[in-house]
Formats: sequence, C-alpha cells, structure tokens
Amino acid sequence: MKKTLVLSAALMTLVGLSSFAEERTLIDFTTLSADIAVYPQDYDGEKTNNQNKRTVMDYATAAGASFSSEQKELMKSSLALGEWEVVLNSSARNVSSLAQSQVKAAPVSGNSKQPFAGSEVMGVRVVFPTGAYNANAKIVPPFVIPAYEPYSQADDNGDRQPAAASEGESSGPKWLFEADDPSDKASPAYGLVKNVGTLKKIAVTTMGMNFPHALYVLLSDTDGVTRRYFMGYLGFDGWKTLEWNNPEYITEVRTREIRVYPIYPRGEPFVKFEGFQICRDAAHVGDDFIGYFKDVKIIYDKANLTSERDIADEDLWGIIGRKESARQALEMSRFGNKQVNRYVERQKMATEENFTSSLSQDGDSNAQSNGGQSADAK
Repeated sequence: MKKTLVLSAALMTLVGLSSFAEERTLIDFTTLSADIAVYPQDYDGEKTNNQNKRTVMDYATAAGASFSSEQKELMKSSLALGEWEVVLNSSARNVSSLAQSQVKAAPVSGNSKQPFAGSEVMGVRVVFPTGAYNANAKIVPPFVIPAYEPYSQADDNGDRQPAAASEGESSGPKWLFEADDPSDKASPAYGLVKNVGTLKKIAVTTMGMNFPHALYVLLSDTDGVTRRYFMGYLGFDGWKTLEWNNPEYITEVRTREIRVYPIYPRGEPFVKFEGFQICRDAAHVGDDFIGYFKDVKIIYDKANLTSERDIADEDLWGIIGRKESARQALEMSRFGNKQVNRYVERQKMATEENFTSSLSQDGDSNAQSNGGQSADAK
C-alpha cells in the first residue's frame, strides 16, 4: 500500500511539473510575406509589396532634422522575408559572396502534402568559399527585434495607428512582436516570447537539400546574452523537424535548485529570435548553399505563474513601465541609426542601367543589335 502511495505521489509530482511547461511558436516565416508597399522598389517609381504590415517599424524618429518629411515617410522596415540579411564571417566574405548571398520568399507548391502548402517560407542562398577552410553565415533579421515595442495596428502605408480607447488588454498583445493572442498556444509569435524560464526543447522545421552543413539557432535573453543551439546537420532531402534537447534539463523537481525572486518589480524574462547560423566545415564542399525554413518552436518552463493579485502593483508604482520605456528608447535608437544609414546609402546608389547613347537613333539601334558595340568598333 505504501509503495502504491509513493508511486502515485511521484506521478503527481511529474504531472504537476510538466503542466507548467509551454509550447510556443517563436517565429513562423509563413506570416512574414510582403503585403504592403511602403516605398518605390523599382527605379521607375512603381510600388510593389515589399514590407510586412504586421511587423513594420518606423525608424524616422531616429533621423535628424536634415531629412524632409517625404523622406521620413519612406524610412520604414519590417520582418518581410526579403528584408532579412546574410552575414558572412571574415573567411567567407568576398565581393562575389556578398553580392549573391541573399534571403528570398520561397513559395511552397499548392500540391505539396505539407499543411503550409501555398504559403511562402524563408529561402536562403549562401555562397561559401571553395577553399579548404571553415566558414559560416548568419541569417539575421533586418533589425534586432524589439522586446518593448507596444502593440499597435499599422495601415497600408506602414503607419502605426493609436489604439482605440475601447481596446483592453484582452483585445491584443501587449508587445508588438508577441503573438496576436498570447493566451493561445497555436498563435505564432513574431520573434518574441515572454515569461520564459528554462528552455527544454527547440525545434526548427526546415527543408534539407543534402548539404552536410551544420545548423544553429541563435536566441537572446533578457540580459542581452545571445546563445547558439546546435540543431543538427542538413544532409537530408525533404522537410524535417530538427530538435535540440536541453541535456541539463532536470525533470525531477526535488533535485532542482529552487530560486525565489521578488515578484515585483522584476520584469518578465523573455526569449528573442536572433537568427540562424550555417556552418560549413573545411572538409566539405563549398560554393552555393540553398536552404528553406518554415518556423522555430520552443518548449519552456514558465518563469512566473500568472495569477490575479489583490493590488495592481504596476498601476500604483509604475516601476516596470519606466524601465521598459528606457529600454525601448535605447532599442529604437540603435535600430533607427542603422536603418537611417542604409536609407542614405540607398539614396546614393546609381539608378541608371545603361549609358545614354551619343549616336543617332539609327546608330543607337545598330549598337544595341550588335551587343552594345557600334558598327565602327566592329
């Protein structure tokens, strides 16, 4: 009888411990398709969809007074798939690799057997060196995902609209890059999950192309520390879910180190998506790498149990709000300065594709028909 009671108590302990674990989609790339046109993408001034409405950010607040109001209206960026970047390490960085390594939206065939058929996933091309030395590339968002950007809806021009007075906490997420409904486990986040304690598992849904390269996931925490997690090798064909299991995760509650923190004014710990890292070994083939990614999921322990309290501490003291406002201002400043510099560089880029001909119209036609060489040159 005693043995039965002990086993029942142990089982109840494990069930109680596992009930605190959460599964969340940290980022789903099928939700990041370009659906609004913010600035002219073509040199002829024609607008095409180039930004993601849900994640668009305005960095004109960091621009100086030397920019006109028309220029500031174009200073917007988002997590649209075409905006992501490939950052090569020093041994892999050359002019050709920098020019050809890029991220694109990759449409999935409607005939696919996957549940996300017809959607767009992240497609990555990395040009690695062919020499026998190690190289790696990071696939990173266009800006560091802000953890303290308040949620608000954007219009078709990418301008954030003030929240309606009738909207409450339950009508949407508190922070912009959280899930649309943080209480719904099926609702994907946009690179930010809060109230995260110990990570138990990480999963990446990716399409292998038989490349022998290693895949890592980069995550950062509340303290600004970025860690990389080895997911496995991409030497397979087709879609597959790669998992990282925390080797130091303790499932027995009695052997865990119990730490008690003040409930207030400590803010909620969070996890942010910093990108992927592809590592190519010196012994493996170099040149082009092609990869596709659908989403990143995490299973974690809650840092705090959410419960109703008799006194609204934050409404009374406002300590967390002041701290988060300061962090938000710092994040926006860093993000804005980088984006403004890119905007200035884009304005300085050459827009002409061909030379203006100095010949007559007939001579110009003859030159074009001869592959750009004039009759006299031939």
